[in-house]
Amino acid sequence: MPIPKTIRVNPIDLQKNVAVGVSLPFNGKGVFNKTYTTKDQVKSNLINLLLTNKGERVFNPEFGADLKRVLFEQITEDLEDLIKELITQAVATFIPQITLTNVIVDTSRSSENAITITVQYFLNISEDADEVIVQFI
Repeated sequence: MPIPKTIRVNPIDLQKNVAVGVSLPFNGKGVFNKTYTTKDQVKSNLINLLLTNKGERVFNPEFGADLKRVLFEQITEDLEDLIKELITQAVATFIPQITLTNVIVDTSRSSENAITITVQYFLNISEDADEVIVQFI
């Protein structure tokens, strides 16, 4: 007889019609779109972290992955390693609810002047896998 898998859920996700946070982009009714699950909110938090430089966040100057700082560097394998390291450190510090499974830095997707970053992760509590793709042009 197979052992049933235990499904873990964040208690916040069980409360219907209770918003967990706001999502990106800010283009909803009354400016903000609400998120109703921790999975959606963590994804918005990760996008926010990737697009924020250190020093941009009021009262939290260390917040951010600082990726824009390296955008105008020569594209080399060392730069790809640096981007992966910046993302790994920022996620470990500011979003401990997820575990990174892969960070892919693609410099050949559309042109020589673009960097596409794919961050694959899973939520620690539910083990739901997801990914975020950010492109810097």
